[in-house]
Amino acid sequence: MEMNLHATKLELIQWLATIDNPRIIEKILAIRNDEKEDWWEHLSALEKESINKGIDDADAGKLNDHGQARKLYGKWL
Repeated sequence: MEMNLHATKLELIQWLATIDNPRIIEKILAIRNDEKEDWWEHLSALEKESINKGIDDADAGKLNDHGQARKLYGKWL
C-alpha cells in the first residue's frame, strides 16, 4: 500500500506540473487550505463546552469503564 501511495503522489505531482488552468489550481489550493484548518474552529459553542466538560471530568477521574459505557450507550454502538 505504501508503495502505491508513493507512486500515486508522484503521479499527482507530475500532473500538477502540467496544469495551466488557474481554476483547477485554485481548487487544489482550497483543498490544501481546508486540510490546514483546525476542526475546533468549526465546532459550535455547545460542542466545545461538551468536549471541555469531558476533559475536565476525565482529569478529575470521573470515568466509566468500557463495560459500563457499553451498557449505557450500547444501542448506539
